Amino acid sequence: MISMTKIAVSGLAATLIACAAHAGQITVEAGKAKAVKLKANADSVIIGNPNVADVAVHDDKLLFVTGKSFGTTNLMIFDKDGNTLHSSDVVVTANTATWVSVKRAGANYTYDCAPSCRPTLAAGDEDTHYANVGEQLLLQKELNSAD
Repeated sequence: MISMTKIAVSGLAATLIACAAHAGQITVEAGKAKAVKLKANADSVIIGNPNVADVAVHDDKLLFVTGKSFGTTNLMIFDKDGNTLHSSDVVVTANTATWVSVKRAGANYTYDCAPSCRPTLAAGDEDTHYANVGEQLLLQKELNSAD
C-alpha cells in the first residue's frame, strides 16, 4: 500500500511540474516583440518555425519573442539539465484595427492606414494587388538587410 502511495505522489508531482512548464499561448503582432520572463536560468531555447517568430535572449531569465509573419509555431525553453522551463504556442497576428478594405468591381484591396494609407497583404485580396504588395515587401526586406 505504501509503494502505491509513493507511485501516486510521484506521478502527481511529475504532472504538476509538467503543467507548470506549459505557459499557455503567446500572441504577438507581426513586427512587434513580447517579453518572456523565466523563474529559472535558461540553457536552450527553441522556436519551432523561425519564419513565423524569432527569439532574442536578453539574459538567462529574460527573452523577447518577435512576430515575423502570420502563423503559429511553438517555443520551448530548457534548463541545463534538460528540464522544460517553458513550453507554449506562439501565435503571430496582424494589427487590423487600422486596416481598410476597398472593394472595386468585386475585387478586394486592403490598406493599412496608420498614419497614412499604404497597401498591405491580406488573404482574399485581388491576385495582382496581392502579388505586387508581396514583391514590394520582399524588396523592402532585402534593402533593410543589406550591409
